[in-house]
Amino acid sequence: MKLASYCASRHLAGLLFLLLAVQMLMAESLPLQRAVQLALSHSTASGAASADEQRAFASYHEARNQYLPQVVVGSGLGASWGFPLSLEGSAPSIINVNAQSALINPALRDFVRAAKTEWKASGMQTKDQRNQVIQDAVLSYAELSKWEALQNHLREEQADAIKTEQVVNERIQEGIDNSLARNKARLNTARVRMRMAEAQGAVDVLRNRLSQMTGISATLIETVPDSIPPLPEVKQEDNLVSQAVEVSPSVQAAEHHATAQSFRARGEHRAMWPAVDFAAQYAVLAKYNNYFDFYKAFERNNATVGVAIRFPFLSPAQHAHADAADAEALHARKDVEAAKNRVSEETLKLQRAVEQLTAAHEVADLEYQVAQSNLEASQVRMDAGTATLHDVEDARSQANERYNTLQDASFELQKARITLLRATDELATWAGVGK
Repeated sequence: MKLASYCASRHLAGLLFLLLAVQMLMAESLPLQRAVQLALSHSTASGAASADEQRAFASYHEARNQYLPQVVVGSGLGASWGFPLSLEGSAPSIINVNAQSALINPALRDFVRAAKTEWKASGMQTKDQRNQVIQDAVLSYAELSKWEALQNHLREEQADAIKTEQVVNERIQEGIDNSLARNKARLNTARVRMRMAEAQGAVDVLRNRLSQMTGISATLIETVPDSIPPLPEVKQEDNLVSQAVEVSPSVQAAEHHATAQSFRARGEHRAMWPAVDFAAQYAVLAKYNNYFDFYKAFERNNATVGVAIRFPFLSPAQHAHADAADAEALHARKDVEAAKNRVSEETLKLQRAVEQLTAAHEVADLEYQVAQSNLEASQVRMDAGTATLHDVEDARSQANERYNTLQDASFELQKARITLLRATDELATWAGVGK
């Protein structure tokens, strides 16, 4: 019975190993540049931002095209009793053509400028959203690469922990160790399993996130650590704050929006200025509308071409509307100041955080080197009979903890430097996808 159970376990383990091997073979090596390109092409946020930009462009064309004649062709058919009255402002006619466009309109000119500037602002917002997609893809990719590398290290830790637990059990059977040593060994193995579960959970979540970004199945995603370009060094004496404020798409979008609001406010004030429109009308009148009874010289084909001049000298409602537009323009200018302050503060924090995280990474690296040297020294002493197995395991446990701390410190530094690249508008170039 035990033999059959043992054979079944062996077959099950072999089947699981085979499935794992097939999955690894099917996994698709996904370089960073390719992942970012796919994320940009699949991003719903970028698509929505592009749609907003197209809408702003259409609004600009709508305002500008008011200078082009708007032609309407129609008909005003109807019977007449007595004098032929008008139908919707025009004499009854078989066919009529109306054309109208703006000629001299100071308000419309500013409204067109405002719409064009808003289109530019939406372009900056699209660029900012694109940079956000690149940053999310790069950070997810880098974090997944970190956890995948950590998984390989944890497998080695698990093998060492299981081996140590077996050795401790043998020593207990020989009367060398007690049950406390067994519990310590089991605790160490349980800690490794917990860390592996954490790593596997992080890998699954990050692969699913990259799958949603790129459209590739999560089970087929495999990172290529060497595809991550080296990050440029950050010098604390560099004036990155001014650079970030100058190139920030969010600041540029706020500036364009403030300019557009200023144009719009000026246009509302100029709406009280005189304006001249072009107007033309052509109509073919019917004979059955009694025109012969009231007009001695009746002409079926009639046309009028001229200009319509307006002098809006009294409009309290428009005055109030213009004052409201002035307030909105002031609000937009304050938003520009707030955006500049926010970008400068965030950039300065990132620049100083890189310095702090660089120092923390150096400390973590040195601590790991010391712990690794201590582990090697403990193994040498154990071989010489001057150290126990527990001394070696304590040193190994400390080295593993230092390794995990080093990996976390490396990623936090990498994350800060990547975020700083976005702040200075260099992330797209670094990722190889262009600005």
